[in-house]
Amino acid sequence: MPCACGNIFSRVFFKGDEMRLSTKGQYAVRAMVNLACHSGERPVTLKDISTEEGISLSYLEQLFVKLRKGQIVKSVRGPGGGYVLGKHPSKISVGEVISVVEEPLNPVACLDAGSGCDRAERCITQKVWKGLAEKIAEFLNSVTIEDLSLQVKLHDETSTAGANVCGI
Repeated sequence: MPCACGNIFSRVFFKGDEMRLSTKGQYAVRAMVNLACHSGERPVTLKDISTEEGISLSYLEQLFVKLRKGQIVKSVRGPGGGYVLGKHPSKISVGEVISVVEEPLNPVACLDAGSGCDRAERCITQKVWKGLAEKIAEFLNSVTIEDLSLQVKLHDETSTAGANVCGI
């Protein structure tokens, strides 16, 4: 479902009529919520996150390199080592996590820096796509990892099935 301006941005996928974020962003956010659920405990190993979240260990390793460089997580070396959040979960937005592991989330390629779109100056629809990109960023930046971890804890407390979403 490409727009009048060009190709769909490579990190946002369309399936049928739905626009979807790639698994990089989804998995990174899930891993950060998992860390927040464990905060105050010991450092969490990627193996533990992999097991609890059903995410490939090698995929998590790739994501955590980016998350560490983005100072969202810190690694703790040695016995009992693993990862901890790099700052309080209330200071980490979903938008920040996604921006560290993904390219910018533009709904169309013509909004990418250096896209070379020759229609940019006269494209009437570009304003719509810019507005959409701004709303997506605004929403993702309004939700914190703390917000999500509190929802997980509330769900765990009220779940009648006894399932523990965080795996803890």
